[in-house]
Amino acid sequence: MDASQPEPQRPQRRPNVALVGTAPPRRCGIATFTDDLRTALADLEPPTPVVQAALTDGGSAYDYGLDVVFEVQASQLSDYRAAADYIEQSDVDVVCVQHEFGIFGGPAGRHVTELLDHVRCPVVTTLHTVLAEPSAKERESLLAVAERSDRLVVLSEQAVALLEDGYGIDRDQIVVIPHGVPDVALVDPDDAKPAIGAEGRLVLMTFGLLGPDKGIEVALEALPAVVARHPELLYVVLGASHPEIRRHHGEAYRQSLLDRVSELGLEGNVVFHDRYVDLDELCGFLAATDLYLTPYRGAEQIVSGTLAYAVGMGRGVVSTPYRYARELLADGRGRLVPFDDPAALGGTLVELLDDPAARARMRRAAYDHARAMTWPAVAAAYTDLFAEVVATHDARRSPVLPECLPAPSFEYLRAITDDTGPFQHAAHGVVDRAYGYCTDDVGRALVVAVLGRARRDDATAASLVPTYLSFLRSAQRPDGRFANLMTYDRRFVEGTESDDTLGQAVWGLGTVIGASSDEGWRALAGELLGRALPALDELTGTKAIAYAICGLHGHLERFPGALPTRRALVRLAERLAARLAEHRHAGWDWFDGELTYGNAKVPSALLLAGKVLDRDDWRRAGLTTLDFLLATTYVDDRFDFVGNAGWYPQGHRKAVFGQQPIEAGYTAEACMLAYELTGTPRYLDLARAAGEWLLGRNRLGEALYDPATGRCVDGLDRNGVSANAGAESVVCALLGLLSVPIAEPSALLTDGALEAGAD
Repeated sequence: MDASQPEPQRPQRRPNVALVGTAPPRRCGIATFTDDLRTALADLEPPTPVVQAALTDGGSAYDYGLDVVFEVQASQLSDYRAAADYIEQSDVDVVCVQHEFGIFGGPAGRHVTELLDHVRCPVVTTLHTVLAEPSAKERESLLAVAERSDRLVVLSEQAVALLEDGYGIDRDQIVVIPHGVPDVALVDPDDAKPAIGAEGRLVLMTFGLLGPDKGIEVALEALPAVVARHPELLYVVLGASHPEIRRHHGEAYRQSLLDRVSELGLEGNVVFHDRYVDLDELCGFLAATDLYLTPYRGAEQIVSGTLAYAVGMGRGVVSTPYRYARELLADGRGRLVPFDDPAALGGTLVELLDDPAARARMRRAAYDHARAMTWPAVAAAYTDLFAEVVATHDARRSPVLPECLPAPSFEYLRAITDDTGPFQHAAHGVVDRAYGYCTDDVGRALVVAVLGRARRDDATAASLVPTYLSFLRSAQRPDGRFANLMTYDRRFVEGTESDDTLGQAVWGLGTVIGASSDEGWRALAGELLGRALPALDELTGTKAIAYAICGLHGHLERFPGALPTRRALVRLAERLAARLAEHRHAGWDWFDGELTYGNAKVPSALLLAGKVLDRDDWRRAGLTTLDFLLATTYVDDRFDFVGNAGWYPQGHRKAVFGQQPIEAGYTAEACMLAYELTGTPRYLDLARAAGEWLLGRNRLGEALYDPATGRCVDGLDRNGVSANAGAESVVCALLGLLSVPIAEPSALLTDGALEAGAD
């Protein structure tokens, strides 16, 4: 690839969001809100990626949509922890909880804190209910949620005052984002009435899940006086009974209303639509409404989705003065009447129905105010908040990185190496002899020991080379392959030969030949490599082929005219190129259908093959696949490698926990090679970023490598760094640090805008 070739532009990326709340087809206001928010986030350009964990009430079963990826049985505490674990294994950047006391299990919905206690990403909680006079358990539960949330979203200014004064919550933690409303044109009600069969009528409407708190009986008592003045009046009560009301009391409340309509002689003026309606049908009814009624009986209601929708569509509103209504209907956007006062309600209705101009002014004032409440505006506000909390959360967890990457220390590798080889496993810095040794580790360890001597003139590294060469000589079988496992009593386990073992042994031997100045070491490595060469034609694994190519490259660097080595390398490189051609397609430039471990070694192999044999097609393939890998793993100004807790199958989500130092080491090595071949500074910066992943520039902000001792732990799990620190991890960390120059400060420390693929 020509270094001057334009590089792909940096894509805009929005945080990945997990919504936690109820979801359709469950019928409740939180489910509707959550689904509307999800849709609005997905409709942004570029979209905000959203998945959802849905709360299911006891005894119910719902056929959730594809966006619901996890179901939580509300009463089962263990489900909340399981949901947190699921979120932690995904690529979610921020959790957004839709909080209502009644949808979560436990005392006053306290179970939700079990989920919040076990997610590491930031949390934004939308409070749909803020009580002025909570019970002790309600107060305790809300404060527990607040303590575990980075931001609290409320839907009204009144809620801000309640949280500050009643709960002692800091104003800086609270954000006001209004309830979303449909983004529709303002229409004259008369133009919409034929669609609902109300042409020539004056339409009043109340919408929502029916229950005694809605105050419908108060509205019915007010109607006779209004109908006497306007016999053409039609009051539409739209919505099914609340599921909890129906579960405990059947349809007794609805029947009492129907009975009262008959008693008042209002059969021709009141219609009940006992069903759950979708957004389009609701908007059709609202468009035809002259006056929307919310005669609610409770003064403390802090938000009402139905009132928000009516205002959003520019409808005139008459309401009782509960908290949300007082705020939303101020400045001429509606009229307030006392609670439980049919006479006052009837008088206000007559006054407004007599005055079309007053209703038109009210509609315009409501509609203009609600432009900031449309779902696109609300989704944009949430997305900005998500980005802010992710950035703040990351900044709090960002480690203080050194100006330069540290020089690699071989002290820990020496400590876990005895006179046979490096031990496979160690915990808390103490080797576990029960697992013995393995050739896979020795092949890689030989690479870093030779490079430590060649690049850093490190005496400790040099002292390890004879031990590792001796191990490989003992491990080689008569057919040229290598036994992999050796027990602590120095006996190889027969039948443990593998493609990866052969490939990594060849990588180590080729590195000795290409990089060591010791003639004796080179001679022994050449003998062992010569015996292994015929077995390379049997390699089938992608990584094994890549390892072998890296070793053959070292041999050809020293001896360009070695024809058997050249022929073997060509055969292996052509095999990789064919595998890439078989599996690549739009959006997937890779050699297999899954990204697993040690991924960057494969592009490295093609880059080295192209370099040593001057094959531009292999160089291009190496750079293209490396760029694909970098775009997948370099996220939000840091590497977020594929984790072993699920890997990354094509078409699925990338696992992000179980990340291992092998990815950092191989990625640093590959990026430095790309930089040497192209001169593109981005690759140098990304190589340094891979090294900084070891020092804490990762999703947990925790260091895996200790520069003082040379110890490197085995992985990055959802609960922190591993306590284990075996041979593979320290060797791969050393490889990464050996690959990157240490003399110059990292540009990444001052340029937070760098992304894989950016200019």
